[in-house]
Amino acid sequence: MDSTVTEAFDTPRFEASRNRLASLAYRLLGSAADAEDAVQDAFLHWQAADRQLIKVPEAWLTKVVTNLCLDRLRSARARRERAVGAWLPEPLLDGDPMLGPADTFEQRESVSLAVLTLVERLSPCERAVYVLREAFSYSHAEIAGILDITESASQQHLHRARRRIIAARRGGGEVDPASARGIVEEFLAAAASGRTERLVALLTDDATAISDGAGLTEKLVRFDTARRIAAVARAGFTPSPAKRRLAGGTPAIHYALVNGAPAILFVVGDQVVGAVTFDLAGGRIATVRGIAAPARLTRLAEAWRQHEPGTPLVSQW
Repeated sequence: MDSTVTEAFDTPRFEASRNRLASLAYRLLGSAADAEDAVQDAFLHWQAADRQLIKVPEAWLTKVVTNLCLDRLRSARARRERAVGAWLPEPLLDGDPMLGPADTFEQRESVSLAVLTLVERLSPCERAVYVLREAFSYSHAEIAGILDITESASQQHLHRARRRIIAARRGGGEVDPASARGIVEEFLAAAASGRTERLVALLTDDATAISDGAGLTEKLVRFDTARRIAAVARAGFTPSPAKRRLAGGTPAIHYALVNGAPAILFVVGDQVVGAVTFDLAGGRIATVRGIAAPARLTRLAEAWRQHEPGTPLVSQW
């Protein structure tokens, strides 16, 4: 067969796998932009390969993408960027195909911002085994072939990964959507009205708040007591001319689901300029994440522009 015809035939085959590969890369890297780069690199490998020798394209592509991601995670640049405390997973609007399979609790949990953050504590190999097993249901024999390790090693990596994630996990499983929205709306109302005691009551005793400082600081800003978080929320949710200038206008505040968790989005026109996500545990808020660095919101903002938003919680903030 002519090589041009073969390439034309095989490109659709790759494209049929693109969303699955992007979802795999996103879970491994925590960045939509990096995931897209990894998938594009895999496409170049696919084009250069002798595809007549590839017996199972899906398995071959999975192995290529996984190892491209591991190479990125092991690079000096990645270690430097992720070691300075300035790293947060990139949030994605629910419905984004990059979030991938969501049929089981394990699949949904594996793409939560909480687990994506915890996965940072794993070695690259532990991370790969955890994602391939929990999110994509690969057998240990298949994972061993993808990573060039033994089945026993795969089982050991998974055991260590699960143990470390369970030990650090703070959530209480899945939350009823209506209850989650009610808690977030109450948090917003209490913050806007300055009701400190109500804010404290909405937070778990060991609550944490994390902010990327809108990309204006090199490191993440953390607050680790309920009272401190309440004070920061009161200050942060009080509008001012300076905040509106920074946002580029007067935002509306919308409720949304981001990586499966409740969130509020600050939207100017059709542009998302900030996101606040919430992890819930026992009917209270365990973690608050404030994300406003433009580079972390690129894909979410693009998805929002294709989204049909409901009535905002606040029309003009």
